[in-house]
Parts: sequence; structure tokens; C-alpha cells
Amino acid sequence: MKKILCTLLFLLPFCVNASSGIELDSPDIDLSDTASLERGAKHYVTYCLGCHSAKHIRYKRIAMDLKLDETEILKNVAPLGAGIYDQMHSAMNAHDAEKWFGTTPPDLSLIARSRGADWLYTYLRSFYNDKNKPLGVNNSVFPDVGMPNVFWQLQGTQTAVVHKVDGRDVITELKLEQPGQLSPKEFDKMVTDLVNFLVYVGEPVQLERQQMGKFVLFFLLMFIALAYLLKKEYWKDVH
Repeated sequence: MKKILCTLLFLLPFCVNASSGIELDSPDIDLSDTASLERGAKHYVTYCLGCHSAKHIRYKRIAMDLKLDETEILKNVAPLGAGIYDQMHSAMNAHDAEKWFGTTPPDLSLIARSRGADWLYTYLRSFYNDKNKPLGVNNSVFPDVGMPNVFWQLQGTQTAVVHKVDGRDVITELKLEQPGQLSPKEFDKMVTDLVNFLVYVGEPVQLERQQMGKFVLFFLLMFIALAYLLKKEYWKDVH
């Protein structure tokens, strides 16, 4: 029974993806690419911070981790009037947000950890026109989402190609109906930078943790070797 439960838990994510008919794309996440992180921070402030806070990160921390001057962060990344010790708070009133969108936009500090980089990358590129929705758009990864497509000018507008699969309508493809300001390749790069930044925000010490993990594993291996030799020394006269 235990083996069956473990197998079901392992297969559950694949079953969910299969049932939704959505194949997630993978961005090129590189937390050591500080230029990408800085661009992602700019994109976040420009396109996301109007609705979504990221209250678990401060501009000071971003400047330290990206090894940038504080004045540069305030000038090129932070919104006008923000202080270096400020958290990334949205200026939108929660009551107004719920009135306009039906729900308060969530804080995105941990969205990359809860949803995953692949999901975020695919979701942000999967908006399409839907006249039946209040905002005129829908999303193939997150159906009936209450978020507008804030990137429509950059990406352009897409239409969904729908086919019948097992008696139900399934979106099999999104076609670019009207080109945006960026080419598809440029837009994908822009979204990659944004997702890269959100992955960083979810765990700013990730690179340090991974580096420290190597030393911890090396220590454990050395300790195991010493413990084994010590065990042999103590037990050699027992027999």
C-alpha cells in the first residue's frame, strides 16, 4: 500500500498537466546573471508592482545582492519616491483592487516557489483574446483568471485554437493575431528576466545555500569516512 501511495503522489503532477492539456515551457533561469535580475526587477516595477506587492524583499537587499549602487537602484528600478529600505509594496488599495478585479491581487514574494518557474513563464505568455470575459482576455494555463494581460502591447494579442478532445474543448495552440512591440524571441527573453527575478525574490540566498551545501556534503563525507575508520579501530579486537 505504501508503494502504491508513493507512486500516486509522484504521478499526480503529471496527471494534472495531462488533464489540463497544457505543456509547460522552461525558461533559462540563472540567478548568477545579475544583469538579467536587474532587468527583471525593472520589469516587475513597471508592469507588476501597480497591483502586486513583493513585500518580503527590500530595494536595499536587491542592491546588495546584485552589487549595484543604491542610487542606481533607486533611479533605475524603484518607483519614484521609494526609499532604499522600502519593501516592494504596491500603491493599489486592497479595497479598490477587490472591487475592480473581484479579488485582491496576491503578494508575489513566494509565487515562484509555490507555482514554479515553468508555470510562471508559461502563464505570462499564455493570455489570449476572449470576448466573453470582463477584461476581454483569458489564459490557457489559468482559465478564468481575473488578471488583465499587462504585456499586450509588448507581446501583441493572441487567439486560441480549440479542438474537441474526448468530447470537450481543449486549447491546442495560441496564435499571434496582432504583433506587439517586441518580437516573440524578445518577448520570451523579457519574461525570462521577470521570472528569473521572481525566483530570486522567493529565495534571495539560494546561490549561497547551494554553495554552502557543497561544503556541508564534503564535511559529511569526511565525517562518515572518519567514523568508519574509528569503528574499525574500536571493533578490531572484539572478534
